[in-house]
Amino acid sequence: MTDAATEITVGTVVAERQVHITRDSLVRYAGASGDFNPIHYRDDVAASVGLPGVLAHGMLTMGIAVQPVSEWLGDRGWIVSYGVRFTRPVVVDPETGADVGIVAKVGTVDDEGRPQRIDLTVTAAEQTVLGKAQVTVAFR
Repeated sequence: MTDAATEITVGTVVAERQVHITRDSLVRYAGASGDFNPIHYRDDVAASVGLPGVLAHGMLTMGIAVQPVSEWLGDRGWIVSYGVRFTRPVVVDPETGADVGIVAKVGTVDDEGRPQRIDLTVTAAEQTVLGKAQVTVAFR
């Protein structure tokens, strides 16, 4: 990971994290977001619609993924835009939960050499769960 004193070029890793999600995390997120779709907390409902298990909310996964970039920016800048393509669900085991891995790399730099786009690689169970995950940033 880099700090303000490190030279930043395309491909530089600026943030990296692994986040553990439990079923308790899903219940808390459901309460905060108002998304009480039972595929996020009931195995029987998830199975009845052909899912491999209870799934983490897509927006929870998306929020977890961008957090390391936000923390890396701190008060030096802000997130201008953020977009992803949901490619695979994050299945949350009732006992072991799920681990979401995030690696944030510089995708482009501006004319002054400052990061302009951060590309995220977001995985769970050794598979990419968010595709084309890109964060446009601006600096003060």
